[in-house]
Amino acid sequence: MTAVFQDPIFQDETAAREALEAVRWPEGPICPHCGNSHPDRIAKITTKSARPGLYYCNECKGQFTVTVGTVFERSKIPLTKWWMAAHMMNSGKNGVSAHEIHRNLGVTYKTAWFMMHRLREAMKDLAPTPMGGEGQNIQADETYYGNSKRAKSYRKGHRHKRSVVALVEPKGRVRTFHVKSATAETVREILVTNVHRSTELHTDESRLYTEVGKEFSAHKTVNHGWNQRGEYVGKDGQTTNAVENFFGTFKRGMKGTYRFCNEKHLHRYLTEFEFRHNNRSGLGIKDGERTALAMKGIEGKRLTYRPTDGSGPSLS
Repeated sequence: MTAVFQDPIFQDETAAREALEAVRWPEGPICPHCGNSHPDRIAKITTKSARPGLYYCNECKGQFTVTVGTVFERSKIPLTKWWMAAHMMNSGKNGVSAHEIHRNLGVTYKTAWFMMHRLREAMKDLAPTPMGGEGQNIQADETYYGNSKRAKSYRKGHRHKRSVVALVEPKGRVRTFHVKSATAETVREILVTNVHRSTELHTDESRLYTEVGKEFSAHKTVNHGWNQRGEYVGKDGQTTNAVENFFGTFKRGMKGTYRFCNEKHLHRYLTEFEFRHNNRSGLGIKDGERTALAMKGIEGKRLTYRPTDGSGPSLS
């Protein structure tokens, strides 16, 4: 057990709950049922029979705790262990396996696996803003990982693998997409709905970007061709190094840490690597701050094994 885990939020349930309240409600409790946040209309229930951290809303007459309306709702796992799992997932580029969470937290492997997917759901950005802008550039590229569910056994070739498209601001954010097939049509849809048209587009020489590149302020390419000189920097200084570095980190983590990923869960793993990149130390964000940001993202999200009404995200 490293020194960082001696912090009270990893050892004391009250400290863990108060830390989560501070992250989720920096201005004070907010009722998840009606949205009331008036301090005089919300009371903390302190009777002996009340569970710790229980609040009462005088507007809707409802009761709630900090986990209501989040991915932690109805979870019987102590908040100290949720904090530990979140920290372990966010303290290294390559992530952490469910087996390591299982061994270090003393929970079953099934519980550890489900915890990690809930935390990945918390890392999802529900309101992404357009990338790039005037005077800025975006690097776009696609990669192929693992084996598609359409292939019954391991087979070589891109058409048998899972397609991933990524957009990267060289000194900023990354946004990833798991697509059935990387085509000019799917790539165009991703670009025009996520990137300002005033942005300069940087790609390799792939024909996927030839036409859509005309819809942006400029389209500059880097020729990686095997039969050419294999340039890494174009004549105007353009590169695709940032997006390729992201793909390298993603693949090292998937192969070295997670080993296997069912295709239906690939988007969740992409979300995890995307979150760590967008909140990396290079942007001045430390491990503890990254963990707190992940915990803040629990709000308004639910993740169950199988929703009874057939709606909402599910792990089944």
